[in-house]
Amino acid sequence: MIRVLVVEDDFRVAQVHVGFTARADGFAVAGTARTAAEAREFLAAQPVDLVLLDSYLPDEPGLDLLAELSVDTIMLTAASDTASVRLALARGALNYLVKPFTAEQLGDRLAAYRRYRGALAGNRDLGQEEIDRVWRLLHEGDRPSVPKGQSAVTVHLVSQALRQASQPRTAAEIADELGISRATAQRYLAALARDGVAEMRLRYGSTGRPEHRYRWLAAR
Repeated sequence: MIRVLVVEDDFRVAQVHVGFTARADGFAVAGTARTAAEAREFLAAQPVDLVLLDSYLPDEPGLDLLAELSVDTIMLTAASDTASVRLALARGALNYLVKPFTAEQLGDRLAAYRRYRGALAGNRDLGQEEIDRVWRLLHEGDRPSVPKGQSAVTVHLVSQALRQASQPRTAAEIADELGISRATAQRYLAALARDGVAEMRLRYGSTGRPEHRYRWLAAR
């Protein structure tokens, strides 16, 4: 379970963020803090995995606190000016979400963070391709959950078929299983590969013609 500290000076807003976070799979709210001082005190006593941080705190700017933190942080703030965004990213924020936002918008970013964190589990060397995939996983929640022109139902069915497969699958196999056209299966599989949640490899089939085979990568 990923433990989260919500740092927000407005009690009502903090409770909304707590509710949104509690609804996200794999997350638990460890506590809340209204000021930078309270956040420091909490973190000294109870280390957490992720901080959801507001920029506007009554005792000092949240961006000043961010510079001190050695824990993963996502900014949840009304500050949308370029200077604040650039400073937050320069000081290590993993993501930046401008208020007001929906539970789905925060949930998408938390789910992406969970996958990013899972991909970095363990102590091992990473190749450039894996580093690139990890980066895509972290920011896949920034995009609409269903790309334009795609059906959410079909995305779910194709993802589920690939995730449950014991070995890499071709577009033709997925199409036959789901009762959709091969071109449709190919389009959705290619999108999953671009998003970094599936891997595409080229293999020559029995006819000698190359075919794309897809394998699920992300723990969705």
